[in-house]
Amino acid sequence: MINFFRSYGLDKQIGAVYAILTYGSWGLLPIYWKLLDSASALEILAHRMLWSMVFVFALLTVQKRLNEILELFKTPKNFWLLMVTAILLGCNWFVYIYAVNTDQVIEASMGYYINPLLNVLMGFVFLKERLNLWQSLALGLAVLGVLNFLWDFGSLPWIALSLSFTFALYGLVRKVISVKPLVGLLIESVLLAPLAILMIGLWILDGSGNFGKQWGTDLLLIGAGVVTSLPLLWFVNAAKRLRYSTMGFFQYLSPSMNLVLGIFLFNEPFTQTHMITFSLIWSGLAIFSINTFKDQKTA
Repeated sequence: MINFFRSYGLDKQIGAVYAILTYGSWGLLPIYWKLLDSASALEILAHRMLWSMVFVFALLTVQKRLNEILELFKTPKNFWLLMVTAILLGCNWFVYIYAVNTDQVIEASMGYYINPLLNVLMGFVFLKERLNLWQSLALGLAVLGVLNFLWDFGSLPWIALSLSFTFALYGLVRKVISVKPLVGLLIESVLLAPLAILMIGLWILDGSGNFGKQWGTDLLLIGAGVVTSLPLLWFVNAAKRLRYSTMGFFQYLSPSMNLVLGIFLFNEPFTQTHMITFSLIWSGLAIFSINTFKDQKTA
């Protein structure tokens, strides 16, 4: 690891640190959601939407970048596309929080392992990008992994598939808009905030919510906006300094940490079926990563 950093220039070393901060924080996020186990996934989601909006708005105000929002809405189509990404993001966040709070972190990690392969499939279906032999083989192995899970457990890994499909579709639509991460997150949060404020208000009125009862829980709910926004800020700084293929290498840090947490910290069962399923997916990812690296070198 030390030699890996030494081979980089200072700017790329800084980029690597930002990438580790980004994906490392996402990898540790289940621990944060576990601290809020007294709240439902829907309540955590509502606060995550609201406080993300507040935090990102403050951040963009300090950076004097609010004018970027007006520029974005000069194209009316962008509003509707961002409404779609807001819904997809809300669904993705809800499923992930639900998975953590119902002790299904291992399956959630599976979803983010599948995601890079699903991105290739989305590019083939919607953007008419060609699949080469190695990409097809990688996808085939991932499909076999899912089918193995279905065969042994009698049900699809719906959490993994929901996370990977919503995130892949989110990335696909974001690619069409070409909006910067923090600006996009602010607009998506603003679009979802009215519903979030309504739900939080109703919970406070009928006493069923957790906000306003204990200051520790209140701070954790407000902090949901910070732990959502800061990694995006780090991601932007990493992406500026590192190649796309290098960022692709770091992205596996997050689901790997989720998997380790699920097995060793949360004591979730990791059966032979899980091992075979993950092995097939990991094999597909290895082929995909090697193929991507070769393409980058010959480009």
